[in-house]
Amino acid sequence: MWQGPSAPDAVYLDSAATSQKPQAVIDALIHYYTKQNANVHRGVYTLAEQATEAYEGARKTVAEFINAPRPENIIFTRGTTEGLNWVAQSYGGTHLQAGDEIIITIMEHHSNLVPWQQLALRTGATLRYVDIDDSGVLDLDQFKAMLSAKTKIVAVTQVSNVLGTINPIRQIGQLTHAVGAILVVDGAQSTAHMPVDVQALDADFFAFSGHKMLGPTGIGVLYGKMSLLAEMEPIEFGGEMISKVEKYHTTWADIPWRFEGGTPNIAGAIGLAAAIKYLQGIGMAEIRAHEEALTQYALTQLKQVEGLTIYGPADAQQRGGVIAFTLQGVHPHDLATVLDTQQVAVRAGHHCAQPLMSRLGVVATARASFYLYNGEKDVDRLVAALNETKEFFQV
Repeated sequence: MWQGPSAPDAVYLDSAATSQKPQAVIDALIHYYTKQNANVHRGVYTLAEQATEAYEGARKTVAEFINAPRPENIIFTRGTTEGLNWVAQSYGGTHLQAGDEIIITIMEHHSNLVPWQQLALRTGATLRYVDIDDSGVLDLDQFKAMLSAKTKIVAVTQVSNVLGTINPIRQIGQLTHAVGAILVVDGAQSTAHMPVDVQALDADFFAFSGHKMLGPTGIGVLYGKMSLLAEMEPIEFGGEMISKVEKYHTTWADIPWRFEGGTPNIAGAIGLAAAIKYLQGIGMAEIRAHEEALTQYALTQLKQVEGLTIYGPADAQQRGGVIAFTLQGVHPHDLATVLDTQQVAVRAGHHCAQPLMSRLGVVATARASFYLYNGEKDVDRLVAALNETKEFFQV
């Protein structure tokens, strides 16, 4: 159980929104700000060189964590949202035209939906949605039928932040590449919870956030294949991302620095590296096994709550540690508020997935999401709190 500073008995079940931070990450941030604080790449003095070494060392740590071919495949961003927007605006803006098609799924977070929606509006391309079946599993037959020579981009989440569904990225990638399209993967809900190998997945672009995997807020990663990054133009201009600036002409720095204009989030990158090392010390396979067992336990226990509807696959092997649910007769916001009075923290709302909510026929759900610091006692507290909530609302 997480021991929060303001609520030592609280059960934190909102890690899909953001994770709690171990002391090792906090210590890494403090160490940078108190011992290494300097700007990177620009100074020749010792402190600046130490900061640069730590920052670029973080890039190497990230590359190794997701098995990128080289550190230069890694672009530091503010988070998953910025990474996906980068691909849509820079790559998509120069590679799509009227008549082309972009395929996404109905389960996408708005961060992997709105950028493609806007790209389609700007270019005249068509945005198409792959549906799910009644269990929350992606309709692969429909996806196969959609693919054609018109398909240029397929963008899909690896794990749904609402349904918990784990999508078969490797298979989706093979089908995508067979028609000459590129695959963009939203890894916000997967990278923190299971082993990720971008080469094995054969993802062309892969984006994720540090704050969902024990790291600081404001730092994220966009992985891209070098051949595709070389086809992208920067969309932010200023210091550091240049090779040479003349009065009327500028040449860009090498990849990835051409995409990191201005002073980067140095502390965030260092903190992310510390979080990765913490996770590696436990083992991503072990974390996945723990969450799978905990999710199966939660599914079993929650089914005993009368009037509760659970969304997503029934088998924990098909889903991450995310469970969205509704309680008959109680609005999800009211449900979450009453649970909070019992020191059980869950999310409530549309979870930045309004088209999915429409598909499910609800305006909102409550959501419990687990991480490595949760256990069966937390699930038991949630179930007990739900039963007390039922009594409170007399439903």
